[in-house]
Amino acid sequence: MLTKNDEILTNKKGISVETIKNQLHSFETGFPYLKIAYAAEPDKGILQLNDNEISALLTEWGNYLNSGAVILKFVPASGAASRMFKDLFEFLEGKNEVPTSGFETKFFSEIEKFAFYDELNQSCIKNTGKSIKELISANQFKAIVENLLSEKGLNYGSLPKGLLRFHSYTNEKRTPMQEHLVEGALYATGSSKTTNIHFTVSNEHRDLFEKHLKETITKYEKNFEISYNIGFSEQKPSTDTIAADEHNQPFRDKGELVFRPGGHGALIENLNDLDADVIFIKNIDNVVPDSLKAETVTYKKVIAGLLVSLQKQCFAYLHELENKFISDAKLAVISQFCEVRLNNHNKNVKNFSHDELRDYLFNKLNRPIRVCGMVKNVGEPGGGPFLILNDDGSVSPQILESSQIDLNNPADKDKILKSTHFNPVDLVCSVKNYRGEKFDLINFVDPKTGFISSKSRNGKELKALELPGLWNGAMSNWNTIFVEVPIETFNPVKTVNDLLRPQHQ
Repeated sequence: MLTKNDEILTNKKGISVETIKNQLHSFETGFPYLKIAYAAEPDKGILQLNDNEISALLTEWGNYLNSGAVILKFVPASGAASRMFKDLFEFLEGKNEVPTSGFETKFFSEIEKFAFYDELNQSCIKNTGKSIKELISANQFKAIVENLLSEKGLNYGSLPKGLLRFHSYTNEKRTPMQEHLVEGALYATGSSKTTNIHFTVSNEHRDLFEKHLKETITKYEKNFEISYNIGFSEQKPSTDTIAADEHNQPFRDKGELVFRPGGHGALIENLNDLDADVIFIKNIDNVVPDSLKAETVTYKKVIAGLLVSLQKQCFAYLHELENKFISDAKLAVISQFCEVRLNNHNKNVKNFSHDELRDYLFNKLNRPIRVCGMVKNVGEPGGGPFLILNDDGSVSPQILESSQIDLNNPADKDKILKSTHFNPVDLVCSVKNYRGEKFDLINFVDPKTGFISSKSRNGKELKALELPGLWNGAMSNWNTIFVEVPIETFNPVKTVNDLLRPQHQ
């Protein structure tokens, strides 16, 4: 199946022949849909906090920040911004010389509101001899788009989203990367006055990120009277997945094997390489200006306070479970904690012997923990927080994407339609055990939760395999707690016109 040249390529990437065989087998068998017990909702998998609880958790987080623990903010930032400008690329390549769609009209009519307006205007003057206003008056709309997207202008069509100008301030125009630096200073700075942030970036853009950081960091360190410790990493070549043809054999282009990036689930490897006590995870494009940061910062502290509160209790119980003579009464208390606080239900528990229950509880508690903010579903129902049936008979919280759900199953489809919340990728994680040792996060991935999609290369159809998603199957065997957070904390930028929403002005 594999030639000598294939083996040279796979060795260079760090991918074993066994891994390739397993991936090709997955193309043949597909991935099983997960079994949904029910959609998580308030009082049934999603925790809603009252004012007193919020106040107590803010105090809990404040105390933890002063404990000397290492806090880290992890930001997946490798995505290119090209999808943000899909409509503008279509306009540029289309027959119409003037805007006709609602999207195009809105973009040009409100163009002065964008944080990149001044820079774009200078680019237009340099390359065309006309300002944006003059180009609009002359119906030369495509010249404006060319200066925004192409290399001769701002090159926004090829840059990573984290380096675009998102927000305007009196004395600066901030990128998402800069907004994350500010956020980190506000909720993830411990007693050492050091803010640790790690960005995952693509190889082609790493130099640009490092240059932007160098131009930025001194100002923010001075403003917040802190020091930043900023790290970068790239998706590992060993996490690429082999492409397959229609017969589930390795897809080749000009005789060479074709590999594709394994999706954001590959980043569990990057996360696993980091050493911290608590890690926040948030996407690069979910940021707001300072005027709206207060709620975001508050709820980041709240979910972190809940995490360390639960961690403290888990650690205490794990020390007690080391004693094989622990009482049945204590086992009952710990079992109730697992069920009520961690949403780990198992109807078989009542049939376990003393030793079986002790082992079961120890294994359930001795896992990484994540607290996930969930927002109310204000759009179409889809992937989000669910309670899933596991192979061992237990039920546990999981974040699902629609690809993991059998939409042809009326019962499962009905559960999705009834879902009340969705996942904004707002996580805070505990990745060390009760003895202070780092978990090997790879041991907690469910390999059966990847998925297969159809792609093309040079006009030929291929099958692509995505690894279990970072906050989906890659964290499948973590202890997971869902907490409702305000919709105001979720402000992603998926298209350039999202920057015109009030939350980004």
